[in-house]
Amino acid sequence: MPETPPDAAARRAAPPVICYPPDTLPAPDLALYARARDGAAKTAELLVPPRAARCFRVAAGQVLRISCPDGSQVGDLNLWAADDLSERFYSGKTRALHGTHLGVGDRLWSCLPFLRPMATIIADSLGWYGVDADGAGVHDVIGTRCDPYTNALLTGGQYHHHCHSNLVRALAAETGLTPDAAEPHVHDVLNLFMCTGFTRDSQRYFTKASPARAGDHVEVFAEIDLLGALSACPWGDCGTNSPMTATCHPLLVEILAPAPGALAGWRPPEPAPYDRSHGL
Repeated sequence: MPETPPDAAARRAAPPVICYPPDTLPAPDLALYARARDGAAKTAELLVPPRAARCFRVAAGQVLRISCPDGSQVGDLNLWAADDLSERFYSGKTRALHGTHLGVGDRLWSCLPFLRPMATIIADSLGWYGVDADGAGVHDVIGTRCDPYTNALLTGGQYHHHCHSNLVRALAAETGLTPDAAEPHVHDVLNLFMCTGFTRDSQRYFTKASPARAGDHVEVFAEIDLLGALSACPWGDCGTNSPMTATCHPLLVEILAPAPGALAGWRPPEPAPYDRSHGL
């Protein structure tokens, strides 16, 4: 252990600086989205089985609703631009812009070089949860997704229903890609309904049982045409450290279309206006 310098307290007392002040971001028109949602009609639904994943498509201007129909269940969400798999959800930048856990008004941003809102959260039945005594919150963009590679390193075992593998199978089935070709498109997720944080002493990532119950839901407004994939995590509510002992439930995906004219004057966002010259 190195010696503590005499000015250690002063160094630690440096004030934190918010890297991306929220008031500098383009603000979503939540009032417009709410009006459009009020008159929206369901056009499609699908049930994601426990320990599996399914794909779905959401047109720009439609609302995606994801809910727990039977009981507490974590869902790992991937999003792509419907016509271009290279534009995908960027959890790291979303975390940097909005925080470690997302709520109403936060946006799901796409990767570079696009960097535009793919979707905006407009409803969250767990919005009351906030940050608990352990420092945990819900709907995290910290965890990457459970995967068979980490599992093999830690346990030496082979398990094929981690969210990563579930998402690979779902994307391959939807697009016709081989699993090997689909796998690189699977990316870090939005962990819906997942309750997580970092321990105060060691700063280690932890999970705890999700506060979601049957009927809890999240709704997002699609800012662009989307292809989505959702995995019902094999850890269930993530209150246990083994998928073998977890109780798992399905997740319900519903697509709702606003009434004609409800979004008059709205249009999908353009990619970030950087010229991509990179100083050359």
